[in-house]
Amino acid sequence: MSKTIKVALAGAGAFGIKHLDGIKNIDGVEVVSLVSRELEKTKEVAAKYNIGHVTTDLNESLALKEVDAVILCTPTQMHADQTIACLKAGKHVQVEIPLADTLKGAQAVVDLAKTSGLVAMCGHTRRFNPSHQYVHKEITAGKFNIQQLDVQTYFFRRTNMNAMGQARSWTDHLLWHHAAHTVDLFAYQCGSPIVKANAIQGPIHPVLGIAMDMSIQLKAANGAICTLSLSFNNDGPLGTFFRYIGDTATYLARYDDLFNGKDEKIDVSKVDVSMNGIELQDREFFAAIKEGREPNSSVAKVLPCYQVLHDLEKQLNAG
Repeated sequence: MSKTIKVALAGAGAFGIKHLDGIKNIDGVEVVSLVSRELEKTKEVAAKYNIGHVTTDLNESLALKEVDAVILCTPTQMHADQTIACLKAGKHVQVEIPLADTLKGAQAVVDLAKTSGLVAMCGHTRRFNPSHQYVHKEITAGKFNIQQLDVQTYFFRRTNMNAMGQARSWTDHLLWHHAAHTVDLFAYQCGSPIVKANAIQGPIHPVLGIAMDMSIQLKAANGAICTLSLSFNNDGPLGTFFRYIGDTATYLARYDDLFNGKDEKIDVSKVDVSMNGIELQDREFFAAIKEGREPNSSVAKVLPCYQVLHDLEKQLNAG
């Protein structure tokens, strides 16, 4: 495909804006339609990014013949159904993490994607951050092997807020959203499937109906282990921080930046064409479309993550 890829983006919130900022740096791609639930706010974002078509109805964008691909930055609970709608409309689709909030939903997407002939990708950004790419290259070169991955995912969200501090219309989830990043990354970096998984959680919030604190343990078939702590109660540094403890080094990954075990910064600027993980994720999506190939973090490649999340949810529900 040599023509400009024309994109509809659904969800003009905090993460949708990150995608729009990343796409500005990618040649041969144009966002032509913007979908979000509040029309006036959506029009404001569309004007800022010179997007001609605005709607509150995804189906209206899917009906546009010029649209080749869709990026979904919508509430978690909509992901599976909307991804399926995009594929049925003949559109390539990238859905933000998580692919679904049930294993059944994730499997339905994968089954349809296999027969569609379209690119279907999930936004598992950690596969694309330069920091994690650097570690992945060390692993594939045989220079580093993970012994333990220690991860902290901490936010302060006792009400429904997005990353910009704005009110959300939906409830986030530590297991199906935030743990999904680490579960997938751990198996991906180890190059080995997860064979053991355990979880415990704190009290359920009386209003939000979710656990605000959670702890997860994972073990890969090759023997590597992962310890993941998650909280929406943390009044301190926010975000996800990864400590790779290996046989030859220790690495600390903070989003796109990487440090050694002594907290000395490692130059990862030459790892890829950008230092922006979201932009790199989008570049992979559009490259896969143009080259007619399966992308890194295709829905099929990330499906094992959702099997693990499903098993963990069963554990948690069983008490």
